[in-house]
Amino acid sequence: MSGVARVVAVRGPVLDLRVEGDLPAINDVFEVSGPTGKVICEVQAHLDASHVRGIALQATQGIARGAEVLLTGGPLRVPVGEAVLGRLMNVLGQTGDNGPALPADAPTSPIHRSAPSLASQTAQTKVFSTGIKVLDLLAPLAQGGKSAMFGGAGVGKTVLVMELIRAMVSGYDGISVFAGVGERSREGHEMLGEMRDSGVLDQTVLVYGQMNEPPGARWRVPLTALSIAEHFRDEEAKNVLLLIDNVFRFVQAGSEVSGLLGRMPSRVGYQPTLETEVADLQERIASVGKASVTAIEAVYVPADDFTDPAVAAISAHVDSTVVLSRQLASEGIYPAIDPISTTSVLLDPAVVGEEHARIAGQLREVIEHYQELRDVIALLGVEELGREERLLVGRARRLQRFLTQPFFVASAYTGMEGRSVPIAETLSGCKAILAGECDDWDEGSLYMIGTLEEARAKETARKAAGKAA
Repeated sequence: MSGVARVVAVRGPVLDLRVEGDLPAINDVFEVSGPTGKVICEVQAHLDASHVRGIALQATQGIARGAEVLLTGGPLRVPVGEAVLGRLMNVLGQTGDNGPALPADAPTSPIHRSAPSLASQTAQTKVFSTGIKVLDLLAPLAQGGKSAMFGGAGVGKTVLVMELIRAMVSGYDGISVFAGVGERSREGHEMLGEMRDSGVLDQTVLVYGQMNEPPGARWRVPLTALSIAEHFRDEEAKNVLLLIDNVFRFVQAGSEVSGLLGRMPSRVGYQPTLETEVADLQERIASVGKASVTAIEAVYVPADDFTDPAVAAISAHVDSTVVLSRQLASEGIYPAIDPISTTSVLLDPAVVGEEHARIAGQLREVIEHYQELRDVIALLGVEELGREERLLVGRARRLQRFLTQPFFVASAYTGMEGRSVPIAETLSGCKAILAGECDDWDEGSLYMIGTLEEARAKETARKAAGKAA
């Protein structure tokens, strides 16, 4: 259906239209003529038999009542396919990297689609090796799965996602799509520069909805990125790595839109449609046939409150939950991943093997016991513990330090070259520490290294220096 309507009210990014004839469907796009060109908007509510309410995906400055509106008769369509590889785009599929225009015959795809049916989905249990010790050990990532990095402000979510991009894209045979939701312009420029420098940009699509854009644009950015990913999965049978930073900003934008539309808020002020909006996004991320969309998502946790409704809604959909701890970050343990709260459905002997599951379980047990003893140690000192418990505390601290490692993407700030560690080396290192082989080592020898051999070399050098002194 296409037709003509007129604007009868403008309140910031919210526009009310009077429509002659049939009303457009929810999520259909309409174009409003403004002083700087056409403004793209999306229908969000039917007010009565002749009025609809829409949300603008672009700035609405200069739009006046009585402005003519074009009803397009369908949802927003964005360019997809080979033409968008290596490009930086916005929510509307327009390029923003000062490169050449996209070809006029580039295929397009609607951003609103239903999730693949359960019968058409294929279960994947192939494990990705990331080279990040603590992730490979405690939260293995599945191809075709969804992994989320949960953490408050400043604990290292974006750095961890950037390192995962570097680790996975460099050894990954497929397409990468990055969705920057509510990102700062600086982060977008840094990401584009790093992709160019590492030579992986030609197999990557960057889709951004920046902080200064209207809430409607930030709300729909993940759907634009997902449509591009789905095209490569369904039409070209290619595996796709979908990276979203930050899913909480998607929820936040939806909350802003809900408030602007006048809906009654739900728990903690979130939109009443919170669960539905999260499910509509997450359920489209799936494996179909021989190709899969694998998602790695950063999730901001407001005020470090993991019971927040948005955090709870997102965590219900993911296979691997990676929790970043402010306490570990304050102790200088990076990546600041909490080994107790971090889980994965793939940490199963049938998937990762008997030994891997056993070592992960033992490590958790030792670190959990150490955390229980921390109050006693703080009050009375470690000397008041029994011999067995002192040994256990030492091993727990050495394990924590062994699971740190320098990141490639942070080498400019840390001055340390990044390390990528095969899972076999991580397992053998943890096994040796748990068995007591490193009980007489200095904890510093295990801090910010790759394999246990590297720590052994540091320890040998330290002992030699001690003898010489």
